[in-house]
Amino acid sequence: MTTIAVIVGSLRKASINRKLAKALVRLAPADVVFDWVEIGDLPLYNQDDDEAQAASVQRVKAQIAHADGLLIVTPEHNRTIPAALKNVLDHGSRPYGKNVWAGKAAGVLGTSPGGIGTALAQQHLRGVLAALGVRVLPQPDAYLQYREGMVTEDGEIGEASREFLQKWLNGALAWVTKGL
Repeated sequence: MTTIAVIVGSLRKASINRKLAKALVRLAPADVVFDWVEIGDLPLYNQDDDEAQAASVQRVKAQIAHADGLLIVTPEHNRTIPAALKNVLDHGSRPYGKNVWAGKAAGVLGTSPGGIGTALAQQHLRGVLAALGVRVLPQPDAYLQYREGMVTEDGEIGEASREFLQKWLNGALAWVTKGL
């Protein structure tokens, strides 16, 4: 079994990125387990709290440490990653010397109604992940413009996107298991 920690950078319940993530994991083979990482209850990162991290921070760090790899699905806020996503990245890398991200492999994608999808957010996210020691799937990129039918009403990837996203997911899973 391969365990993938899923992090959705949006806190919004009706998030199109959350819908995409939920539909995407349905394309995975049965030997892959997805562990959904809740980030909405994390306090804002404050170095003063490093020695007494909140229970929610400890939970997230344990989930990341236990995972074989990562699936990060991010929206784009003001041409970069959302604050909630940056917050979980900061928590997981602290205190100094206790970075749970280091050595993990990740697939990164996201969707937006805009024409370039989440290209700028993903570019920034890749830079942060590199600094944390995460090996990010280099190709293919997945800058997805969200359109009606990308995710069906019953939570499946729509026909027009299925082949591309199946190939992307297969590549991401191969990337993760390559390092195991």
